[in-house]
Amino acid sequence: MKSSVLVLGAGMVGTCTAVHLALRGHEVTLVDRLAPGRETSFGNAGIIQREAVVPYPFPQELSTLARVVLKRGADVNYHLTALPSQAGALGRYWSNSRPARHSVISQAHARLIEHALSGHQPLIEQAGAHDLVRRDGYRFLFRDPASMEKALAQAVALSASHGVRHRVLDGEALARAEPGLQQRLAGAIHWLDPWSVSDPGELVDRYAALLERIGGRIVRGDATTLQQTGSGWLVHTDHGAAVAGHAVVALGPWSEALLKELGYRYPLFVKRGYHRHYRGGTAPRLPAYDVDSGYVLAPMRQGVRLTTGAEFARVDAPATPVQLTRAEVLARQLFELREPVEGRPWVGARPCTADMLPVIGPAPRHRGLWFNFGHAHQGFTLGPVSGQLMADLIEGAAPVVDPHPYSPARF
Repeated sequence: MKSSVLVLGAGMVGTCTAVHLALRGHEVTLVDRLAPGRETSFGNAGIIQREAVVPYPFPQELSTLARVVLKRGADVNYHLTALPSQAGALGRYWSNSRPARHSVISQAHARLIEHALSGHQPLIEQAGAHDLVRRDGYRFLFRDPASMEKALAQAVALSASHGVRHRVLDGEALARAEPGLQQRLAGAIHWLDPWSVSDPGELVDRYAALLERIGGRIVRGDATTLQQTGSGWLVHTDHGAAVAGHAVVALGPWSEALLKELGYRYPLFVKRGYHRHYRGGTAPRLPAYDVDSGYVLAPMRQGVRLTTGAEFARVDAPATPVQLTRAEVLARQLFELREPVEGRPWVGARPCTADMLPVIGPAPRHRGLWFNFGHAHQGFTLGPVSGQLMADLIEGAAPVVDPHPYSPARF
């Protein structure tokens, strides 16, 4: 039986959810305050991370924690005023990052990541987006030999357990592979499976255009006006009230505010990130993660994109791009970055859960309400498989993966 569905949020996750539902013949309305792909999905490093089977844990080493607390690196920043409201979720994040628990969580995370490429591939084809995608992986760069040795041991273990492929480059081989590199490094791990995208926001926009071609509707609207009716759900849009039998909350970092209005309290927090583009100089040939410094450089249509690590802050707090300033200094040690393209850096927020797994499934106390959010650093990677799983659950079809680890009821 075909249904009518409101999908709230037009990032990668929401757009892919809407596409999968529309491909199955459901009546779908995608609602967002902005055009598709203009928020969190716009600002990532543009990598479909097939190798990312292990979610980012909260640091456990005292030396690392001390460096974070003292704000000495470019990889992590925090707003002291945000910590009281996030303390509970962050405490559970730390607890879930302890080795035994993190290993169990990683298995559930890996089951989604296994579908990263196979999930994107058919949508890329149907959306005519091959021009945006490269399929030659990306590199972890290492300044410190000891750091590289530790990471290589982890890479070998992941290759054995999950089949993700990598190649090792010593300093000389890396210099040949990246002729624009200005400093001799210890070496690199080249992850071979990931794909990179030259314009992440444009890929979401192509998927959204596909949605409209197959009969879906995209409207501007205010997700906070969502309300239950006798027969389903209603939200106010620029074209009037939109009604449907089902509603999917895929609002990324803005999901929490709506959930609270509906009576749900989940251990959620955001990791903010910044980016800026630079033109001129010699760009890296492949996206490059400077592991010992905590930033990523990626060649994009707009120029070389410099992206930062995590900033723990409120989603609507004023921008504090100190990480980007530090990362720019470090990046210029390796590659020539000339003039910035934007007058001010872009800032966005990653939606995170305390157990590092997304929330995908039916709302426990509201019929016809569904959740699809909390993908942290991997919303861009996991949008298609999450959308497929959401469509499976709404239809009552055999799920693409076991949905129980991601169930909203687990909290």
